[in-house]
Amino acid sequence: MIRAGEPRKLGVVASEARLDFGTELQELGGGPRRRLLMVDDEPAFELSFYCGTCPLLFRRLEAAREKLSLESMQERLTGALDDPGDSGVLDAFGALLPEGEYLPLLLSVEPRLVVPGKDGDYFSGEQVATWGIDQFWGLPEYPHTPYYRTFETAVDADAHLYEFVVPMVPPTWNERHRVEEYVASMEAGTVPTAVTISTLDVCRPAVDLGDDYSAHWGLTHFLLDGHHKLEAAASAGRPVRLLSLLTLDESLAEAQECARLPELRARPHSVRTAGPPPAQG
Repeated sequence: MIRAGEPRKLGVVASEARLDFGTELQELGGGPRRRLLMVDDEPAFELSFYCGTCPLLFRRLEAAREKLSLESMQERLTGALDDPGDSGVLDAFGALLPEGEYLPLLLSVEPRLVVPGKDGDYFSGEQVATWGIDQFWGLPEYPHTPYYRTFETAVDADAHLYEFVVPMVPPTWNERHRVEEYVASMEAGTVPTAVTISTLDVCRPAVDLGDDYSAHWGLTHFLLDGHHKLEAAASAGRPVRLLSLLTLDESLAEAQECARLPELRARPHSVRTAGPPPAQG
């Protein structure tokens, strides 16, 4: 954690925003079906379900084909941003987002690239330990994208914070020469800045199906700018700064939980140690 800004209003009317949050309804006027992150009015990611007891989720959908980086901000973000309240950067990226209240967080992360089903995958590791495997498919949740793990720490004895950075398109779509340029500059000491829109989803299983009954606080950063930077940092084992615009309106968390994020994110990194099962009765 470097600095937290004050919550502020950002964004434009939904009809003008390139990125928005939406709800897919059941046919014939049924209830909500999927919670979605939309890009250019198309579903790009399926997110954790509204109930708060289903597993944490960010699942890439077929419409996730576009990066949202801004050419006008490239030079500004080549080095380390020092102020989460930088009005030039906030106003520029705010023009991509829906109107709402956002908490700016300036973080330092050392990303580790994870492939679903492979070593370090949250969905087939920590999530299965709490929710078990999907009861219908008989498999762990599958996010349909590589992603980066950056940080985790204890919230309390029965809750843990997990942090992820999710690219809008897979790292295999990145331009190799640009990744290599960032690797070289990072090895020379440069610390670039990436920008994300982020959600905090607090999920706790309704019943004990796994070995570690606990609440998962999922801090998920969706990359607006920085796809090449994140891959380069993961390849070189170097830090990158992250300007996170945490949506307070669209997160599945109470206001007091969002308010705890700066303090939680400033704690030392710690891996979850499974606690005892909940008391019966």
